[in-house]
Amino acid sequence: MTEPATETAIHTESVAPALRLRGVGRRFGGLHAVKDVDLEVPVGERRAILGPNGAGKTTLFNVISGDFRPTSGTIELFGQDVTPLPPPRRARLGLARTYQKSRLFLGLSVEDNLYLAVLGVRRGHLRPVILPGRDRTFREQARWAAEAVGLADKLDVLVGSLSHGEQRQLEVGMARASDPKLMLLDEPASGLSRGERGALTDLLLKLDPSITLILIEHDMDVALRVAERVTMMHEGSVIVEGSPAEIRANQLVHDLYLGSYGEEDRAS
Repeated sequence: MTEPATETAIHTESVAPALRLRGVGRRFGGLHAVKDVDLEVPVGERRAILGPNGAGKTTLFNVISGDFRPTSGTIELFGQDVTPLPPPRRARLGLARTYQKSRLFLGLSVEDNLYLAVLGVRRGHLRPVILPGRDRTFREQARWAAEAVGLADKLDVLVGSLSHGEQRQLEVGMARASDPKLMLLDEPASGLSRGERGALTDLLLKLDPSITLILIEHDMDVALRVAERVTMMHEGSVIVEGSPAEIRANQLVHDLYLGSYGEEDRAS
């Protein structure tokens, strides 16, 4: 499918990383939620950001996406400084994300949700009249996104009647519908059954390899199967990075996170 026009041309062969953070911090009054984070994610990499509750993971996502302005540091997407840019400008540069809590239009169909996601990254999409030719193209892209996440047979189904797992699939589809270069997924497996988590993992593994994927995930089986590299956070700071195998073997990570994860897993 032809890529939508973007505000700045982005090429996957560029030497610039998909995402670069330099000294990024975010305060809320006296609370330092994110502290001096340096992070580089190469184009096409699958990266997991892990850590216990309160580690600053979602705040970091909010800063990357532009929902929060950093109180210190700089953010670059594909070599361009986007620190002062609002979320729509970052979206037009190829950034898409999901949230912990669903942001779906429950009273609309699957296709209409995806169609709105396609329109959302384009300038002038609030015009009262859309040319029929372009509207048809946008609808085709919405249907393509549904097929990519396994919802092609549910285009006319109201989103409110989907299962929780299907709604999570749709959220990934809406992020994918904008033809992004970088996807941020915030706990995509949250609340899913074991079977749904397996289906979601397979979906993420089948994403276009040219898309850079960064996910926050509490389900270690999902995170460490999908990720090529892992960044571990604690109390707002990055404490260690490595491959999934290195993270599993790291004693500090085990003490802070994996040990409690294993106890919870055994108790469930």
